[in-house]
Amino acid sequence: MSQTVSRALALLAELAEGERSLEQLAALLGVHKTTALRLLQSLEESRLVYRDGEYRYHLGAGLFALSSRALEQRSVRRAAAAHLAALNAATGQTVHLAALEGGEVVYIDKYESRQPVRMYSRIGLPVPMHCAAVAKVLLAGLELSERQKLVGSLEFTPFTDRTLTTPKALLAELARVAEQGWAQDRAEHEPFMNCVATPIRDATGRVVAAASLSVPDLVLPYEQVLELLPQLRATTAAISADCGAP
Repeated sequence: MSQTVSRALALLAELAEGERSLEQLAALLGVHKTTALRLLQSLEESRLVYRDGEYRYHLGAGLFALSSRALEQRSVRRAAAAHLAALNAATGQTVHLAALEGGEVVYIDKYESRQPVRMYSRIGLPVPMHCAAVAKVLLAGLELSERQKLVGSLEFTPFTDRTLTTPKALLAELARVAEQGWAQDRAEHEPFMNCVATPIRDATGRVVAAASLSVPDLVLPYEQVLELLPQLRATTAAISADCGAP
């Protein structure tokens, strides 16, 4: 990757965290302000960033347009949209759609809960692969050798006292997920949040995405979250059918 491209990506990643001044961005790159300014001006011309009246930089509308187009190109997202919206309306709970991309599991769609307690998750962000229910579904859908290789590369950050912290424990969990056809995150990532997830398959039977329901335990206890599983399974079966699954 060229140095210019690398620096541009670094700037965009930094601005994704919030507005920044020219001085802050130059310091991030370790370059003089004039060098950073030239790069920022090129990004401005493409509407990937913009500068406000206080000379602070933000992500621009051009970047959001690209992001929207990238999401629109995902056929599974288009196929899932109406079904997930209906599930969200019927349950009132947070619904996620996730896919495996470049060795990471990322959210590609989200429908917010009607509850006052919300999940901190955003479309495009990666999810922790050793504890998120959608990640377990996607990993369980891989061939065993590929699954083992990917699990072996993970960092097992202990988010709560329920988080799986070893490859052996995760692989055993994934074997159960593959057998039963659904996964859970029982306060493994966030101590107050329980999730269930099921797979979405394409015409070849391959798992191409996962959908989940996430519910704070202040709203429903874990046992009642499991009672939502049939609705989730019916939803992902309908999406799979629309994707050509037999």
